[in-house]
Amino acid sequence: MSDTTTPISRRQFCAGACQVASCATLATLVSACAGEGSPTSPSGGSVSDLSVLQGRFANSRVQVTTTGTPLANVGGTARAESTAGLFLISRTSESAFTVIDGVCTHEGCTVSGATADQFVCPCHGSRYSLSGQVQQGPARANLRQYANTFADGVITITV
Repeated sequence: MSDTTTPISRRQFCAGACQVASCATLATLVSACAGEGSPTSPSGGSVSDLSVLQGRFANSRVQVTTTGTPLANVGGTARAESTAGLFLISRTSESAFTVIDGVCTHEGCTVSGATADQFVCPCHGSRYSLSGQVQQGPARANLRQYANTFADGVITITV
């Protein structure tokens, strides 16, 4: 039997070794991104996507209807979108709501997830209390709170 293997040059060997090392490094980085800092990791609680509601902007106010939405019940949360901005809303009692800015203070991503007691940014995992205080970074600044009123199933946010 004849030997049909072709010897490889040192250059080919080094190039192949570098490719293997690069792939190993990339695999390590990808697995690290899915680790504890991930917004959906088990250590942070189960993150659900927020329902998106449309707000109506007029006269420096945004109105959001609660009927038939998660905000119809105490403990409900949702994101409201309007031409005046994005708002995270949580119902704290039968007649009271907390309304905060819906844009993460870290890098300006739209906050789109929530656990039972936190809003979660999908970009880098920052977590905020339902009243907007940073609970976990990388964000360092709290989310702005907005004054609001509630009557006849409509939240009115003063912007």
